[in-house]
Amino acid sequence: MAEPPEIRIGTAEREDAMKRLSDHFAAGRLSVAEFDERSGIVAAALTRGDLDKVFTDLPEPLAEKPVPAQRESRFGAHWPERVMPVIPIIAVILFFVTHQWWVFLLIPLAGALLFGESSRERQQRRVRLDKRDRKRQRRLDRGSED
Repeated sequence: MAEPPEIRIGTAEREDAMKRLSDHFAAGRLSVAEFDERSGIVAAALTRGDLDKVFTDLPEPLAEKPVPAQRESRFGAHWPERVMPVIPIIAVILFFVTHQWWVFLLIPLAGALLFGESSRERQQRRVRLDKRDRKRQRRLDRGSED
């Protein structure tokens, strides 16, 4: 049921109306002069009826389609953060079982393996550096030709 137009409005309703008016202006439905005139009316509006008059010749806003949230797997990309705290515990257990001190070297090795650059990232970085070097060389070649 629609509310009567003589209901008084507050700041939130005026801000919402200004946002809708700005959207119409951004879509090209209003000229600068029309936007200025209508925004003045919205700022001075006291009732819902005052706001309704501003939007009578403008289309209703389209409801935006909700963007489905990407479903993240439970273990997924966070597995290195979950595995790394277990590595020192495994190193201590291995130390007491084998009586070898070098098992503690597994801790930084595991960190490097879990959090280091992948081969794909290294290759992408190498390609970027090669492109940058070629651009520099071309600039230098052009500079020497002058």
